[in-house]
Amino acid sequence: MILSGRGRGNRKQIPSRTACCLLGLVLVAWLAGCAGKVEYGEAGAVETVTVDFGSTDLQMIAEKMVRSLLASPVLQGGRQPVLQVSRFRNKTDEHIDTKAITDKIRTALVQSGRVRFTAAEVRDEIVDELEYQQKSGYVDEETRKRIGGMTGADYLLTGEMTSIRKRSGRKTDLYFLVTLNLVDLQTALIAWSEQKEIRKQATRPWLGW
Repeated sequence: MILSGRGRGNRKQIPSRTACCLLGLVLVAWLAGCAGKVEYGEAGAVETVTVDFGSTDLQMIAEKMVRSLLASPVLQGGRQPVLQVSRFRNKTDEHIDTKAITDKIRTALVQSGRVRFTAAEVRDEIVDELEYQQKSGYVDEETRKRIGGMTGADYLLTGEMTSIRKRSGRKTDLYFLVTLNLVDLQTALIAWSEQKEIRKQATRPWLGW
C-alpha cells in the first residue's frame, strides 16, 4: 500500500513538472520576441520616428546655414575671415544639443577652406600649455611657442532656436525656427543673418501610444 501510494504520488508530480517546463519555454520565447532588432542605416536618411527634433532636422539646418554663409558677401574676395562660435540659445520646449548643430556647421565651413575658426572652447588649455612652455624650463627654447601669437576672431557666430507646439485631439503640429547671426567684432554690426524654418506634423494612432 505504501509503495502504491508513493507511485501514485510520483505520477501526480509528472504533469506538474511538464507544465513548468512548457511555461518556461513559452516565457523564453516571449522574451526573445520582445527583444528589439538593431540595424545600421544611412546617416543621411530621413528620420521620422517622432515629431520631436531629430537628426534630419539638424542636417537640414546645417545645410541651409552653410550654403547661405558661403554665398554671403562676408566670404567673398578670397579672404579667410576668422570666426568664433558664441552662444546658441535653445528656447524650445525640448532638450536639444545645440552644440551638435554648431559643430556640424563649423566642420563644413572649415572643410570649405574659406573660413577659419578659433578654438575658443579649449582656450584655457592653450593658455596653460603656453605658460608651461615659457615658464617651466622643461621645453626646448627652439620649439616653445611664444605668448601673444594667437589669432583674434573677426566675427562671432551666434544664434537661437525657438519652437511652437500645438496639439488638437490626436494631431500634433511642431514648428521650429532657427536664426543664426554673424556679428562683426570691430563694429558690433550683424554682417550676415539667416533663418531656417521646419514644420512637422504627427497623428497619434487610435490604439496604443
